[in-house]
Amino acid sequence: MRQVSELKIKLFADGADLRQIQKLRTNPLIRGFTTNPTLMRAAGVKDYEAFAREVLEIIPDRPISFEVFADECGEMERQAHRIASWGQNVYVKIPVTNTRRECSMELVRRLAHSGVKVNVTAVLTLDQVRDAAAALGGGAPGVVSVFAGRIADTGRDPMPMMAAAVELVSVYPNVELIWASPRELLNIFQANDVGCHIITVTDSILAKLPMVGKDLHDYSLETVAMFHTDAARSGYHLHAHSVIEVSNGR
Repeated sequence: MRQVSELKIKLFADGADLRQIQKLRTNPLIRGFTTNPTLMRAAGVKDYEAFAREVLEIIPDRPISFEVFADECGEMERQAHRIASWGQNVYVKIPVTNTRRECSMELVRRLAHSGVKVNVTAVLTLDQVRDAAAALGGGAPGVVSVFAGRIADTGRDPMPMMAAAVELVSVYPNVELIWASPRELLNIFQANDVGCHIITVTDSILAKLPMVGKDLHDYSLETVAMFHTDAARSGYHLHAHSVIEVSNGR
């Protein structure tokens, strides 16, 4: 069984909980951080810039992605330059399209070639990977975030697509591929094996890392013990019933 220490892929923590970010900054396995408006809203963030600057005080030395939240190209560009100005380690997330399906790759190209580190996000198709990698190519360091977990949610196996995506970005030395939205610990090893540079991981998946290589017989016994303990704590019992035989004629 392989161990976490054998992984070549970089683990980026995905979230917006300041206490968790503070805790993870001392974890040598975590090589970077990502967040998005949905995670920030769930964490109760009210002031976008104040939150981002607080995070950057905690994490001044590793890549961290913050996302624009405008839907118009001009305002996306303005926000991107402002966000990028907050730190050398900042990557600016630009969605692959806006809400009207208008492609954002020309904006990505302008930003990347003006020195902004761009994370093209919400990518789910190989055409999008190809266009995003081409837009980033030759510019500042950039990443393409393919939401492999969401692909899997549709009943599709993401592995063939991710393998093809690795090939598409490989011709651009400044571009890395992210396996985004993983659903289980196994995805870390899948992403590593297929050649992805980075995988984003949530707190729930990070908590399972100590399970890697666990003896399955021991795990089986622990599971049996859990069921037994929970049944006992719940006070479950089945009442005994007497069996009454009823014969014909009575």
